Amino acid sequence: MRPAPDYLAGYPAAPVAQVRQLIAQDKVADLLRKKYPDPHDVRTDKALYDYVLEIKNAYLRNAGQPSKVMFDSKLQVLRNALGTHTTHSRVQGQNLKAKKEIRIASLFKDTPPEFLRMIVVHELAHMKQREHGKAFYQLCMHMEPDYGQLEFDLRVYLSYRDAGGGNLWGGVDAGMDGAA
Repeated sequence: MRPAPDYLAGYPAAPVAQVRQLIAQDKVADLLRKKYPDPHDVRTDKALYDYVLEIKNAYLRNAGQPSKVMFDSKLQVLRNALGTHTTHSRVQGQNLKAKKEIRIASLFKDTPPEFLRMIVVHELAHMKQREHGKAFYQLCMHMEPDYGQLEFDLRVYLSYRDAGGGNLWGGVDAGMDGAA
């Protein structure tokens, strides 16, 4: 059995300690619900595909279309990932065809729209920048100016869940194994 991921690794010690204290005092849920009161309304893979294309077309017109976009109930269990982007290449005749897929962990069906947008922006940025470098994060900030704060708040939520907290925005809670 692998240890639970440390979603706050890499952040400065002071805010991490503050978050851990708030989790121990059972105050994180109220703070997150106050800041992000409602879940998004993207419920199906088709709606998610349309949502992703809307953002992609607004910011990355030349990046090519993803061939598949879906919520994936096994994603976090298998990869400890929030979402994934993959490119499958195959030769068809004399042409090289590439299929790009975006999969979002199903536990994000019941989160605020800001969290879903942050994950989608992150995965779309990988269509232009493969590595998590300066250009990658600049692209994320271009598509979502509050990207850094949203990523931190999402990591706070995931830390809360790992500490035994449940789903804050309704829906069926998947438990701590990440399957929804």
